[in-house]
Amino acid sequence: MKILVTVGRGGTGKTSFVALMAKYFIEKGEEPLLLVDADPDQNLGEMLGVDLHEQGKKTISELVVETFLEEGGTTVGVPPTERIESRILSHGMYEGDYFDFIAIGTKWVEGCYCLPNAALKGALSSIAKNYKYVLIDSPAGLEHLNRRITCNIDDIFDVIGHPSKKSFDHVERAYRVAKEVKISFRNFYVVGGFRFPESLEEEIKKRLRFKFLGKVAYDENVEKYVLAGESLLKLPPETPAYISVKKIMAAAGYA
Repeated sequence: MKILVTVGRGGTGKTSFVALMAKYFIEKGEEPLLLVDADPDQNLGEMLGVDLHEQGKKTISELVVETFLEEGGTTVGVPPTERIESRILSHGMYEGDYFDFIAIGTKWVEGCYCLPNAALKGALSSIAKNYKYVLIDSPAGLEHLNRRITCNIDDIFDVIGHPSKKSFDHVERAYRVAKEVKISFRNFYVVGGFRFPESLEEEIKKRLRFKFLGKVAYDENVEKYVLAGESLLKLPPETPAYISVKKIMAAAGYA
């Protein structure tokens, strides 16, 4: 079992990268897969063609509200993660032909994401071993690293957009924060998003001390699919974005 986490600033294309990475593993027959949307914006499900509500499922945040607010549950005594774990598996997980999917959902109450994150962390610790790969789409920013949804990661992919000092600083901070909160990971990679100029690939290799795997090609097909709400898993295999992601995954050792 391997856990792959994708991070990045907002708008870099990290969610579409996760979806195309899932397509890559599915087409290679590397199953079963677990896809985790840890971003409150909840875009990954749409890019995978999964609507939890249409499937009669709920986000982890919704299940937390039901369990601890609407149904009068308490957070005192038995750890909340133990109380909700079975509900996540039965009411929160979409089970598909090629992958399973869970999402943390939008903020459950005014305040922090402490309970939903703890619930997700507990569920992952129990079920991750049942999958060949676990792909996690993280929210924008770096505060989620402090929550340590999972402490043992194989690969971190930091997707950057336009090359800038802020982008480079973000990469360095992401690596530093992951180390400071004692997240164990084997590899820290940098990936150029679809807006990253191809002409600057050599420059970024000089500027950053982390392995640059390449960039996701700009692709009108991806834009059309996203606008139409179509699953990126249905993209034709010859589409530029998917071809570039295949090369990126090969560079990361997943050929």
